[in-house]
Amino acid sequence: MSGHNKWSTIKRKKGAEDAKRGKVFTKVAREITMAARQGGGDPESNAALRLAMDKARASNMPKDNVERAINRGIGVGSDGEMVEEVVYEGYGPHGIAFVLNTVTDNKNRTLSDIKYVLNRNGGSLASAGSVTWQFEQKGYIEVLAKGQNYDDLFLIAADAGADDVQEDEEVFAIYTPRDSLAVVARALEEAGCTVQERELIWRAKNELALSVSDSLQVMNLIEKLEVLDDVAGVASNLEITDEVAEALENA
Repeated sequence: MSGHNKWSTIKRKKGAEDAKRGKVFTKVAREITMAARQGGGDPESNAALRLAMDKARASNMPKDNVERAINRGIGVGSDGEMVEEVVYEGYGPHGIAFVLNTVTDNKNRTLSDIKYVLNRNGGSLASAGSVTWQFEQKGYIEVLAKGQNYDDLFLIAADAGADDVQEDEEVFAIYTPRDSLAVVARALEEAGCTVQERELIWRAKNELALSVSDSLQVMNLIEKLEVLDDVAGVASNLEITDEVAEALENA
């Protein structure tokens, strides 16, 4: 299981999702806005918007908030907030590389917040391009495992263009080429699978194993970065071994 999927699984088990921190409305609203800006305001024809709206419903976001976020994305109404996606790169303790996806209406604020957290926790910001070469962008899909057969799901995903399917206790993690994300997700949905996550991620080409104590130090920094309102996702090249995963679950 990859580091990305292990960390996602650990957060589910610990219940450490953004909703627990009171941050979910801000993050999901910006995700809705970006999806609407890129693909239009109709969730029937915009899969990314449909998924973001599903997240909003799951977090009990008021309907008015959802509509305002869509309107910002398509340029309707008096709300002039301009939201954009920005990628930042950095290093954490012990040479671990980070790629941070952000969705922000104020790049100066976002950069300041990220630098503050990195500098206070043994990390540093890196120049553009100095880290991303260690990663590749992949489509990532999570499908609820309940009621699904691995072999059947693998065939559906592979036929649609997926290049890796990993099994967990609760979900199947499907990785796709960047340009195949929507096609694979649609094929899974049409086959009756429950897609609960669908996003582009940065996946490390090679992961770096550290001791349990050093890994926990890195993961502590990742958690602090993920708390920031503007941070949509943090990727690293840390290898989350079974020992590290157990320590994280018990932390």
